[in-house]
Amino acid sequence: MLDLTRKVVLITGLGQTTDQGWGIGAAIATKLAEQGALIFGGNRSLESAKRTKSRIEAAGGICDVRETDVTNSTSVKELVDACMQRHGRIDILVNNVGKSEPGCPAAMAEDTWNAQMDLNLKSIYLTCHHVLPIMENQATGGSIVNVSSIAGLRYIGKPQVAYSTTKAAMMQFTKVTAVMYAAKGVRLNTVVPGLIYTPYTRELAKRYAPGGDEEEYMRMRDGQVPMGRMGDGWDVANAVVFLASDEAKYITGQELVVDGGITSSTGRT
Repeated sequence: MLDLTRKVVLITGLGQTTDQGWGIGAAIATKLAEQGALIFGGNRSLESAKRTKSRIEAAGGICDVRETDVTNSTSVKELVDACMQRHGRIDILVNNVGKSEPGCPAAMAEDTWNAQMDLNLKSIYLTCHHVLPIMENQATGGSIVNVSSIAGLRYIGKPQVAYSTTKAAMMQFTKVTAVMYAAKGVRLNTVVPGLIYTPYTRELAKRYAPGGDEEEYMRMRDGQVPMGRMGDGWDVANAVVFLASDEAKYITGQELVVDGGITSSTGRT
């Protein structure tokens, strides 16, 4: 099951900034490679992408990476073209870029709002713009998995209006496009993570922990989850692998929420 042998995966946001722990993108790329997929990744930081590449190759997988600005159409097209030159097809596209900036509509600077729209939402449009024509012309079609956030489903206690807006829009973009391409053999779905422990989470603790108490910050996040703990990058990766695989061949236009029960509960922010 979940056999992805020789499937070509184009993934954005697979970089790993440290050798400690696993970010969501790095875990996704690694798990796909473990299932036999050929990984071709684009990342803002080439150094971070190479760290993930090394991990995949050390385990016997195949991974190529390129420095990519996912907010720039030319850069995205170059990534897609390079993948096609290397492998001749794209079977799976995973969009995993995203960043959250704090602020409400009254306080957030217009430049910050625009940057969030570009990175979190325009990037999805650009990859799909360049990859969908390839997938619909392949006899085997293709599968696209977008990584969103429960911030697009509900308020999670953080004033991040632009981030929440983009993550909600991403889910609707996926639904609408899934219907448009259902008859063309291309499936689109969204994985919706909740609170996930990653190296980036630890950096957030250093910056935002009340009184500098990082461990209390982590306990607070664990306490927000009905299961009593944050998830990790592998929880998200497993969901992505399933939706990308042939086992999910009759699933399109859907959201798979990976959140330990947060969005099913009340009174927890």
